[in-house]
Amino acid sequence: MGELHVIDHPLVQHKLALLRDEELGSKDFRELVNEITLFIGYEATSDLPLEEVTVKTPMTETKQKMIAGKKMAIAPILRAGLGMVDGMLTLVPAAKVGHIGMFRDEETAEPQEYFFKMPADIDERQVFVVDPMLATGGSALLAIEALEKRNVKPENIKFLCLVSAPEGVKALQEHYPDVDIYTAALDERLNEDWYILPGLGDAGDRLFGTL
Repeated sequence: MGELHVIDHPLVQHKLALLRDEELGSKDFRELVNEITLFIGYEATSDLPLEEVTVKTPMTETKQKMIAGKKMAIAPILRAGLGMVDGMLTLVPAAKVGHIGMFRDEETAEPQEYFFKMPADIDERQVFVVDPMLATGGSALLAIEALEKRNVKPENIKFLCLVSAPEGVKALQEHYPDVDIYTAALDERLNEDWYILPGLGDAGDRLFGTL
């Protein structure tokens, strides 16, 4: 089964506590999302393959390790996932960026896809699907399904979020047992409106000031 990785580094937990505060403005919210994403992305890339190369330093030649040509792609779920893209690109600047457009039906909480654009060679890449929230898991499942239809193997997909609910984690693990989940927090539950408790509100609205 895909593993759940909760990034409980003290700095992550400190920044997440700041992020949850309803008084936090959009500018500071965006900056904290970026900073937390760096930590989550650091963990999510910890198993990238390495190869030995020869490097000439000012003193001598030496054998060192570099990433073994692994092609990567970042796939934010629109719109809130855009807030995590810069943090991931700081870690892997050569990664390509695709986009998956989703909106949530407020009556049923079911996601609907309205846009999908990926690099032509997406099936050859390690894909990091990013979305600040893993609530019901519906958007994550639909995004992974869309990638799978384009011949991306689930074992080459990782899902990164800031806050997750047990319901979403369970749904993702049951449907896609090969997809690892990386999150800064596993929260208590969903409320009657399918929002995460304690959560941090609507991440998209808080990122872009559309409250």
